[in-house]
Amino acid sequence: MKFSCPQTDFNTHFSLVSRAVPSRPSKPVLGNVLVTASTDTQQVTLVGFDETLGIQTTFAAQVDESGALTLPAKLLGDIVSRLPNEDLDISEDEDEPVITLACSAGRYQVRGLSAEDYPNLPEVASAEPVKISADALIEGLRGSLFATSTDETKQVLTGVHLTADDESLEFAATDGHRLAIVQTVDETGAAGLQTTVTIPSKALRELERILQAYPSSEPVALQLDQTQAVFDLGQQRITSRLLEGQYPNYRQLLPKQFERQLTIDRKQFISSLERIAVMADQRNNIVKLSIDSENQSLALSVEAQEVGSGLETLPAQVTGESLEIAFNVRYLLDGLKALPSAEIQIQCNTATSPSVLTPLGGTKITYLVMPVQIRS
Repeated sequence: MKFSCPQTDFNTHFSLVSRAVPSRPSKPVLGNVLVTASTDTQQVTLVGFDETLGIQTTFAAQVDESGALTLPAKLLGDIVSRLPNEDLDISEDEDEPVITLACSAGRYQVRGLSAEDYPNLPEVASAEPVKISADALIEGLRGSLFATSTDETKQVLTGVHLTADDESLEFAATDGHRLAIVQTVDETGAAGLQTTVTIPSKALRELERILQAYPSSEPVALQLDQTQAVFDLGQQRITSRLLEGQYPNYRQLLPKQFERQLTIDRKQFISSLERIAVMADQRNNIVKLSIDSENQSLALSVEAQEVGSGLETLPAQVTGESLEIAFNVRYLLDGLKALPSAEIQIQCNTATSPSVLTPLGGTKITYLVMPVQIRS
């Protein structure tokens, strides 16, 4: 194997696939990145895989000799990221699994492991790829990923539940304290896709990161079978094992009707919450909301014993009776930042029943958050 490429290209793509390399690999070769160079295509392909999540990326290079070798992800990544921004010459030793990396700064030799020992990324051969709009995917992920659980004992909740039906996609995520549901219309007609699967949030975060630099006019090809999901973005490919288990019937958590409703400026609300969160952090992250029907306002307050207190009041359009209700300030902020509109609507019934936040206009997002009981 022998090729040359710009340091920025190699560093960018190597960093990308390294995100799928486990910090504690079950076998040594999984701590490496598979590097494959082809004289036929004049391209280099890199693969990182932890046996659940796989990331593959391809980029153009001057390839003089084809070959494949796995190289240590952390060591080589740390070296390449520090090299000057110029062309790198990378060549493999004829007798040993060692590469020499040369540039104006000097030469480095790094020992690898045989490519033959590296597991193949899963294939979904039987399923026809379905085209999904990149914009629809970004909208769905941005509005749901933050609400997934980090508790590995409730593994099915650590993923996003994806439901495809005709031309719409629904993304749902819950950690037991809050629930985010995003409904997007897929202009490309995702079509033909009638499915319900739960995909790990780790894979979807990598997909979201790649989509940030992806041309939104190009659809993403999705393939699914009983155990795997494969997202093909042309130069990049993400494979992920699906999560097993019954996802909760989250629709039944949504109240059918509400006694109280208020409309408020989203950015003002976020700014006030971020300021008052400084005081809330001193105690327990709890902020009390006082909905005032008579004065058409919303007051935010925090009482942090032995530290102090905070109070801010915002104008709001209120229907229904006044109410005092408390929330984890972080849960409120997470949801508000995911809502895409200038104004948002908050609907609630009592101080102990779930509240629902929705945007006024834009993507259809429903964010349900459980209140915290106020102790007098």
